Amino acid sequence: MAEDVLFSTNKNGVATILLNRPKALNSLNLTMVDAIGKKLEAWATDQNIQCVVIKGAGERGLCAGGDIKTLYSAKESQENLEEAYEFFTIEYDTDLAVANFPKPIIAILDGIVMGGGVGLISSADFKIVTERTTWAMPETSIGFFPDVGAAYFLNKAPGKTGRYLGLTGLQLKAADILYINGANYYMPSEKLPAFLQQIEEDEFTADHIQATIKNLLDEFSTIPPNNGVLSKQQQESDQHFSYATVEEILSSLEADSSTFAKKTKETLLSKSPVSLKVTLKHLINSEQESLASCLATDLTLAKNFMKHPDFFEGVRSVIIDKDHQPNYQYATLEDVPNELVHRFFKE
Repeated sequence: MAEDVLFSTNKNGVATILLNRPKALNSLNLTMVDAIGKKLEAWATDQNIQCVVIKGAGERGLCAGGDIKTLYSAKESQENLEEAYEFFTIEYDTDLAVANFPKPIIAILDGIVMGGGVGLISSADFKIVTERTTWAMPETSIGFFPDVGAAYFLNKAPGKTGRYLGLTGLQLKAADILYINGANYYMPSEKLPAFLQQIEEDEFTADHIQATIKNLLDEFSTIPPNNGVLSKQQQESDQHFSYATVEEILSSLEADSSTFAKKTKETLLSKSPVSLKVTLKHLINSEQESLASCLATDLTLAKNFMKHPDFFEGVRSVIIDKDHQPNYQYATLEDVPNELVHRFFKE
């Protein structure tokens, strides 16, 4: 477990966090988030550290999210449930530590970056995507909700795109990730080794480090070769996802005969009705909230989802049995009591 995440520093003040579970797509466990949080706390005041690089081992991805199979075991005992609570608490604290870190953080979003992986690097100063990047917040597919500060950063996307992504769990490639401000640089994966070597070799000074990193990124980065789809769908996503209830969103989609509307409606109807309702309420409530406030609400919601059967049924259907036939507590959105939704937001 101690080698699930590796830390290193060099003589030029570059510190590296390497998520080191390549066989598990570098998914995060309690040991990892705790170690990362403590290391960031130490590095924040270490005058020898000038910047931090976060990357994943292997070529498949930076991080596929939290270790869902471990969280699934919370149904087996109170001890496991308490450990799940501890994981979420420390994970969200670590996400906030990244946001508050006083020195530049460079995140390499190469390959799969989903869920908890997105949350970990969402506040990094420099986020680099490649042609291999696949980004998503897919939590509604497993009876959960987009956590790790998603209610904060999804609301920073253009128009109602954040609601669209949070509810559908759509997977994005480089151009669309840039469009929603999920990254700020594109670099072909073949250039990453040379870029990272240059970062390691450059001598940084605190006064000029931001400019030095930007100059390097300008040298190595370029424009994605393929156009995204979100900007072309902006009018449609704004039209349908401006409503305050999931039922109204579905009614709007139902009245539209476009391919976008039909596909989006089908996607939404495959999700947990409870997840959809809680997610939309969280996104709307958080439009003017800080990251810290969103993460605090995330913790309340996460603990309540761990007591609700839809999370375990969603994980069973997608990850454990892989039959993709979940039997959620409520068959339709109309069946979900409003009081149940409100209770999710209470301690």
